[in-house]
Amino acid sequence: MIAIKPVDILLPRSADYSKWAVVACDQFTSQPDYWDKLDKLVGENKSTLRLIYPEVYLGEENADGRIADIHNTMLRYLEDGVFEEYKNTFVLIKRKTAFGNERLGLIVGIDLEDYCFTHPSHAQIRSTEDVVMDRIPPRLRIREGAPLELPHVILLLDDEKKCVIERLAESTREVLYDFDLNMDGGHITGYKVNADEAIALFEAYADAKLADGKDFLFAVGDGNHSLATAQAYWNELKPTLSIEERRSHPARFALCEMENLYDDGIAFEPIHRFVFGADERLIAELKSGMSGESAIKAVVDGKEVLFNAPVNCAEAISAVQRIAEGFVKQNSGCKMDYIHGEDNLMSVAASNKGVAIIMPSLKKDELFAYVSAHGALCKKTFSMGEAQEKRYYVEAKRI
Repeated sequence: MIAIKPVDILLPRSADYSKWAVVACDQFTSQPDYWDKLDKLVGENKSTLRLIYPEVYLGEENADGRIADIHNTMLRYLEDGVFEEYKNTFVLIKRKTAFGNERLGLIVGIDLEDYCFTHPSHAQIRSTEDVVMDRIPPRLRIREGAPLELPHVILLLDDEKKCVIERLAESTREVLYDFDLNMDGGHITGYKVNADEAIALFEAYADAKLADGKDFLFAVGDGNHSLATAQAYWNELKPTLSIEERRSHPARFALCEMENLYDDGIAFEPIHRFVFGADERLIAELKSGMSGESAIKAVVDGKEVLFNAPVNCAEAISAVQRIAEGFVKQNSGCKMDYIHGEDNLMSVAASNKGVAIIMPSLKKDELFAYVSAHGALCKKTFSMGEAQEKRYYVEAKRI
């Protein structure tokens, strides 16, 4: 049985969508000014900003208070009838970003019993990134007690012939929403999809892949830790349920956006590193610890430097990660953050002491083969687009 299913999707009845939808919580993690500006823009309007925990604030002293506010707002929105529920539904998304890229997506429910972030695995859904177990507990605290989830997880189809989402786009007409996204997010339109047609296309895709010897069907392109957290919560809840309850409990199914790896609008972008508090000593370690026929650029104290790196992007990124993590562990005053977009990286570098590392970009057609053979890439290997192009929260689902 395929791990994809339609679910009961919640959308706001009368909210100002331009203020309702906000970018994924794991973006702009070193730029609190972005979130401050967004907060002022949203004001007192109903918004998903009040239903998420922007990761820029993780580690703050009043974390418990913020989580309680999120849960209370979710309950209030449900009690006040903010949402309209669309039963047994998929939503087709057309997204145009401020950079001119256009792509398609499909909001689906996935069975967490068919997801795995370890290697080897027989799961239909595989992680593309090492899951750091220490990152799960703070996210689990947010999910525990939350009546709703809002997805920024993106799954990828290995659909070079464009037989699933693109086919649905040809036949889907009923518009659910159509608006401009705030903070340079571009434009988004959502359409209600015929669930039976979608399932039939997914099953045909699965049959073709398995017949071709592929050992998994979907790769997590974004939100690996969010999906791992959803699974951790389901594993906590499952022992408290009867066998019958486990089959259909809403917490078993996570809401995700499915995209085709071969969509012309999808480009893999690098996720850069900024090591706060680092100096020329880190550059020296990168130069001595890496070799190869390619090169990676770093910036320290306003100066550009180059160091050798393997031609294979996955190997180069893994080597940088290993050396930088080792440096941070040996230097207690240092920490590393992951920055989407070179402009954002340089903005952080301009106002902080440290080393900016401009990472190479993974070739997207290598992804499924690598994950099948080796398991997950090192964490933060790639990003699908710049920060402003990331998933915006629109739909919700009961947990």
